[in-house]
Amino acid sequence: MPRLTALLGALFLAGAAIVLPAPAVQAAAGHQVLMSGYAFSPRSLTITAGDTVTWTNQDQAPHDVETTSGPASVHSPMLSKGGSWSHTFTTPGTYGYLCTVHPGMTAQLVVEAAAAPAPTVQQHQHPTAAAPATRAAGAMPSSMHMGHSAEAAAPGAAKSPSPSPTASASAPAAAQPAVDNAASAIRPLSPLLLLTGVVAGVAVLCLLLVGSRSAAAASRNEEAGTG
Repeated sequence: MPRLTALLGALFLAGAAIVLPAPAVQAAAGHQVLMSGYAFSPRSLTITAGDTVTWTNQDQAPHDVETTSGPASVHSPMLSKGGSWSHTFTTPGTYGYLCTVHPGMTAQLVVEAAAAPAPTVQQHQHPTAAAPATRAAGAMPSSMHMGHSAEAAAPGAAKSPSPSPTASASAPAAAQPAVDNAASAIRPLSPLLLLTGVVAGVAVLCLLLVGSRSAAAASRNEEAGTG
């Protein structure tokens, strides 16, 4: 089981790739220019290549849009009141335009280049990290084959029961009290108990000496009285 877990982890690390998503491309925007009071509003507008500009006429008189300068030529149809016209600018540059009916109506449009999207970056793990796990994976079938061969060589041999996890777990717990008892049995005596034993032993010796001297004195007195 540990070998299988190591193999799966190594294969995952070897084949995994961290892909950083590229930033989303900016969506094209729409811009409005009003033709009102015989003027373009706004008179100066900056957009990004790919954006769309819509002109709407709010005057009674007709108006149109025609470029006078710029990298591309643009000319709208004539717009009556309430009419509108849209154009998408794809070429960056500065455009000057006017109304051909009313040449005093002039304006400017600046088209900026769109930012290029950043490339997708991929990071791969080094493939050599899977080598130990591959060797371990290659060793597993041979070991399994050896196990089957040993079983086939001794078909009549009794299989020794493998200890269960419960018995293995309870064995240390059962041995723990015996270890505690043995440790308590060989635990050294406290100094107070040793001192008490020494004092008692000295007292017994003193009593024995006093008793023996008293007995000797008594025997001498008896001998003296008889003499």
